[in-house]
Amino acid sequence: MTSRGAGTAFSRKNYRLSTEPEKSKATGIVNSRLLNDYLHRVFTNADGNQPAAAYRKHLTFQNLQDHLDRLLAEENGSEDSRDQVAEGRLGPSTVVLDHTSGFEGLLLVDDDLLGVIGHSNFGSIRATTCVYKGKWIYEVLISSQGLMQIGWCTLNCRFNQEEGVGDTPDSYAYDGNRVRKWNVTTTNYGKSWAAGDIVSCLIDLDEGTIAFCLNGISLGTAFDNITRGAGMAYFPAISLSFKESVAFNFGSRPLRYPLVEGYRPLQDPPVADLVKARKLLGYLKNVIHMGIDVTEGKLVEKDTSMWQLQGEPTVLITLAHIFNYFSPLMCKVYLVEDVLMTFLLSILERGGAVEAHPLIQQLLDLMWLLMEEYEVHECLKQLLMSLLRAYRFSPIIPDLGLQIHYLRLTIAVLKHEKSRKYLLSNVLFDVLRSVVFFYIKSPLRVEEAGLQELIPTTWWPNRFTKEGKESKEVKEESAEERLRRRAYERGCQRLKKRVEVVEGLQVQILKLLLNNKDRGGGEASRYIFLNKFRKFLQENASNRGNLTVLCPPEYMVCFLHRLIAALRFFWDGHKAKTPAALSSEEAYVPPQLFYNGKVDYFDLQRLGGLLSHLKKTLKDDLAAKANVLIDPAELQAVTMDDLDEDEESATSAAQSQRPSAALAIGGALARPGWLSSPTLGRANRFLSTAAVSLMNPRRPLGTLEKIKVRTLSVEQRTEEDIEGSHGNEGLLLGRPPEEPDQPITENSLLEVLDGIVMMYNLSVHQQLGKMVGVSDDVNEYAMALKDTEEKISRCPKRRRDIHEELLKSQKVFSEKLNHLSRRLAWINVTIYSKEKMQDVYWLLRVCIRTIEHGDRTGSLFAFMPEFYLSVAMNSYSALKNYFSPVNNMEELPGYEETLMRLAAILAKHFADSRIVGTDIRDSLMQALASYVCYPHSLRAVERIPEEQRISMMKNLLAPYEQRPWAQTNWILVRLWRGCGFGYRYTRLPHLLKTKPEDASLPSLQKPCPSTLLQRHMADLLHSDRDLAPSFLNSVLNQLNWAFSEFIGMIQEIQQAAERLERNFVDSRQLKVCATCFDLSVSLLRVLEMTVTLAPEIFLDWNRPSSELLLRRLAQLLNQVLNRVTAERNLFDRVVNLRLPGLESVDHYPILVAVTGILVRLLVDTDVQGAERATAVLLADPCFQLRSIQYLLGHAEPSALAAAAPATDKRHFSLHTYTEYISAEELAKVDKMLSHLSEESKQAAATTLPTSEEDLCPICYAHPISAIFRPCSHKSCKACINQHLMNNKDCFFCKATITGVDDFTKPASS
Repeated sequence: MTSRGAGTAFSRKNYRLSTEPEKSKATGIVNSRLLNDYLHRVFTNADGNQPAAAYRKHLTFQNLQDHLDRLLAEENGSEDSRDQVAEGRLGPSTVVLDHTSGFEGLLLVDDDLLGVIGHSNFGSIRATTCVYKGKWIYEVLISSQGLMQIGWCTLNCRFNQEEGVGDTPDSYAYDGNRVRKWNVTTTNYGKSWAAGDIVSCLIDLDEGTIAFCLNGISLGTAFDNITRGAGMAYFPAISLSFKESVAFNFGSRPLRYPLVEGYRPLQDPPVADLVKARKLLGYLKNVIHMGIDVTEGKLVEKDTSMWQLQGEPTVLITLAHIFNYFSPLMCKVYLVEDVLMTFLLSILERGGAVEAHPLIQQLLDLMWLLMEEYEVHECLKQLLMSLLRAYRFSPIIPDLGLQIHYLRLTIAVLKHEKSRKYLLSNVLFDVLRSVVFFYIKSPLRVEEAGLQELIPTTWWPNRFTKEGKESKEVKEESAEERLRRRAYERGCQRLKKRVEVVEGLQVQILKLLLNNKDRGGGEASRYIFLNKFRKFLQENASNRGNLTVLCPPEYMVCFLHRLIAALRFFWDGHKAKTPAALSSEEAYVPPQLFYNGKVDYFDLQRLGGLLSHLKKTLKDDLAAKANVLIDPAELQAVTMDDLDEDEESATSAAQSQRPSAALAIGGALARPGWLSSPTLGRANRFLSTAAVSLMNPRRPLGTLEKIKVRTLSVEQRTEEDIEGSHGNEGLLLGRPPEEPDQPITENSLLEVLDGIVMMYNLSVHQQLGKMVGVSDDVNEYAMALKDTEEKISRCPKRRRDIHEELLKSQKVFSEKLNHLSRRLAWINVTIYSKEKMQDVYWLLRVCIRTIEHGDRTGSLFAFMPEFYLSVAMNSYSALKNYFSPVNNMEELPGYEETLMRLAAILAKHFADSRIVGTDIRDSLMQALASYVCYPHSLRAVERIPEEQRISMMKNLLAPYEQRPWAQTNWILVRLWRGCGFGYRYTRLPHLLKTKPEDASLPSLQKPCPSTLLQRHMADLLHSDRDLAPSFLNSVLNQLNWAFSEFIGMIQEIQQAAERLERNFVDSRQLKVCATCFDLSVSLLRVLEMTVTLAPEIFLDWNRPSSELLLRRLAQLLNQVLNRVTAERNLFDRVVNLRLPGLESVDHYPILVAVTGILVRLLVDTDVQGAERATAVLLADPCFQLRSIQYLLGHAEPSALAAAAPATDKRHFSLHTYTEYISAEELAKVDKMLSHLSEESKQAAATTLPTSEEDLCPICYAHPISAIFRPCSHKSCKACINQHLMNNKDCFFCKATITGVDDFTKPASS
């Protein structure tokens, strides 16, 4: 009796056998007596008993169907009599959201009309069925925790964009976002809800009460004595704000929480089908429990866990009869969830690994064998949807048992190859938001999550002073604090072990999806996954504004870490089989993926610009280096008209395929709605009270530009296209000569790795930064608690009232800290653990290696997508700023080398001509500026090869025009900070008493100058005679602009402040004003740096431009001094206003910067240099000795007399800043003042009066000293030299100047 004949003869549609008795022997059917016993044992009566052998009918396969019909009809009559229209309810028996007339505002509704997303300010919608009598309940699955009002309303309620459910009479709502209940007025009620919670809405129209439950826990009666009577019927309803989303369960699925006694769901369950399905499941269980011993001729009990369908015809035909009735029932979501899923979960409840329960695999085999294909498809889809819904909306309990339970069944289902491939191809990414399976939600209410039992002792660090700065002295930890910290850490470890179990199961799911060995019956799972994964990335990259399509970033974070774990498992597995390949520690993405067209990067920006542009300009390089030829037809530019035509054609094609109902409602969205219900996921009905669809058609998938000979869309790619074979390199087509000819890993894993990098760039980094807020909250509350405890200790005993208030505050802060510390433990385990940090570090190293390999390809580097550089910079920032409170980045393996390699990338590429995008160039510049602010990363910059360091400094010294000069200037300032005059401060002196900003900001780091890079700068300025003048002229130009803008803005601010009427200065204007001031100070510091490192640029007049540069410098310094030091001037008045936003504007920073330049020119130089500088400074008409005296507090006599009554007026003086300025520096200022005083007296005595005719007609400040050729017009040298920098035409006659000669007035005249 083999199974070969049986396996093919009995499909569900044709399982009947011939009635001839001898046929049974031929087909392997057991004898009639044994068959009769077997069938009676399988198909028992409703009470589970069998009639005595003498009274029971003899059963064969010929009369089994009639017997089954009688069994299934036994209780249906009584059930049907009860399944009548329930009294007290009006409307369709299938309850859904009213998408035809029962809504207000803009809404997106799912295909099943149970999920809704708000798409306007405050949209409202109600259900199609109402109730007027009895007790009723429905559930709402909360998908996002924002502003929503959920409850009941009558038909007469009229809503708008400001008023929703609960804001009108006869409408009642619960709002878990604001923790309130609403019925025209509002009061506190209930608890706060979070995404993943379930709200039960109950109405008792007999007693006139409305109540709500949250995750099965009653919140108490919300409203009593509600309006009842004739014409009063209540609809389920909701109002929700923009992008908020929920899913309703009126009874189409089993309610998540058991029915409250006496309450009925609005939609009746399919009772008859439910009874039938449970009976049939019982028969199926009997088959599994029962075995036939043919040799002994008797029935035997079998171990169900190891049951297998071994091709026994008797068992197979019996199962075929069961499935004939069971299959149609398994297409209904209620029955799948209530019957099938419950049964499958019960199989796994016995514990052990999923592999220890092969029965689920056998049942899935049965389903594919005995059910029609469409039935299997629908059943599996509903099963996975029910599992995902159950996983997402299960409450967090201490052992995470519910989540583990559902994940184990998901794994068991996906272990079945045929089911896995169907689900991958049609369900997991197309219908379901399967990424939810990899998410572990964070509990908003730690008490209900059981974290109090798991982490009974809380602790938080006390490492901050009142000002928010990290405490310098490390206080000795008390014994009590040590015990608390250790108990807290043990609790965190217990939590971590439980979370790791869930994460391990999630990684198992991905390992199944990435299986590339299951080629039976078609393509391996990995290649199906790859194509779906790429489309998933495309939607999230191309629809940044479409909230219904984007995957929430908190899901992305978890998905990224699980995918990295699965990828590294397969990568290292391949390495074990192929020793020549690279290990995952050496992983990178080879550069040919970026230009050979095998991987679709959608419309993402490349380093060199648009892909179509790169194909044109670099086609010869592609042919020469990579042997990639581009079809000339693909080089035609795509015009905007072409794009419009493509969109129109795509729109018309899409509309022609839509059903008319969808067209009437507004059109179909292309993808699942991430924020909508967890049911079907396709938010494809756009509801608008204005009857206008706001949806724009999307571009069809696939690329317009193609680079390879055979162009394939994502869906068309096969395993051979990815992995390659027989000389075809697959994804690695077009290897450049610079790329080593060695295997890396399987090509498909390279594409997964590329997708992981893209995922991090899309939303993971932003989410990592967002979750740091909980840690900041803990620090703030810890500081507040510490401050309160200090006040309690100082509070006088006689002030009991104050003491009691302080004790109340202490209790509030302590409770909040207990809650936050447990929540922080959860976040640190799930997001900021050491393992997650290692994942991000691994990703950083992958990006660094990828960039290094791409850089070696020369011009082809331009094809690399920008996000690789972005991820390299952002992942380093995340490691430094987000993970550091919990884990130390410096403990990571190879940390110093990685830091140095990243520094080399930033130093080389911030001015790389191959990179054209302004945003990415700015990001590189900002990253380098941040890098040089911290000692450890600055040392990494100093460790890069000398050639690269010199090249970086040369790029920094390029003229400032036509590039982001502010960041460049900031970098040079950081290299100098700590060396300049009075420039050793971290925070400005006048800001010390104010609360600082985030202490980790680059601008608040301690000075860490780089003498090595300063030396490179000095060498460059010495050796390159053209570089120095162009650089300094651009710095002087920018200083002139920045300071002039600043003065103009403070004039406007002062005028606004003096007006009698109340007015406000725009905060943006204040911010721009402060920025211009900061820029002026930083530009002055760069000039100080240049004067110190290479004074000969200004003082060696053998250089052609030195005298001009010195004159320009003196002119600007005098202007700054005069504006800032004048008594009762504009600058003084604005500084004294102390406006928010202008905190950094003060005398000290700008005056010490100017003083540093003057001291270097006049004191710290040789005699000849000092004489030249002095002469130029005194010759400037704007020079005032009073400005220099102001620096040391020497006010004018007239000013002193005027200010005599105001004795409290303090004058600025460098002598008051002894903590910032050394005695040696002050002595130099005194010496400079004495020198200038003496020289100015001598100059005044020796200067002969000059007639007006002999003065320069341009500036009227200097005598005429130059004559132009050929026109013979005259001016001073300073004016003509400055003019010739930008223009060759004469001031007066516009003739082209060919030369300038010295002019000396003849003595005779």
